[in-house]
Amino acid sequence: MVIVGLVLTGVAAVIHLYIFYLESLVWTGPTARAVFGIRDAQQTEDTRQLAFNQGFYNLLLAVWVLLGTVLIAFGQTTVGTTMVYVGAGSMAAAGLLLWATDRSKASAAVKQMGPPLLGLTALTIGLLV
Repeated sequence: MVIVGLVLTGVAAVIHLYIFYLESLVWTGPTARAVFGIRDAQQTEDTRQLAFNQGFYNLLLAVWVLLGTVLIAFGQTTVGTTMVYVGAGSMAAAGLLLWATDRSKASAAVKQMGPPLLGLTALTIGLLV
């Protein structure tokens, strides 16, 4: 079950790496605008710096999870597990906040919080058994 949890939190990390790419590297392009439903190119120009900064938050959450997974693989279970919980827990909490504050973004919230929440649940069960 630990492996299932790490795979699911790894999927969450990959999703957040993609979000980093969209927000920090290609924010003003057509792909990011399509994913985030922004029709007005001027809006992406106006929010570019905010999106750039937000993208780095997503990158750092992914790094926490991935580095924690590597540490677990090398036997540093306590530190690695803590890092996975911090990164994936923050991802899940941000998705829950998005869902709670804007129900029109429920689909995005589920994509953001689903994998890390499922991963943390599996990881917890695996560690307790």
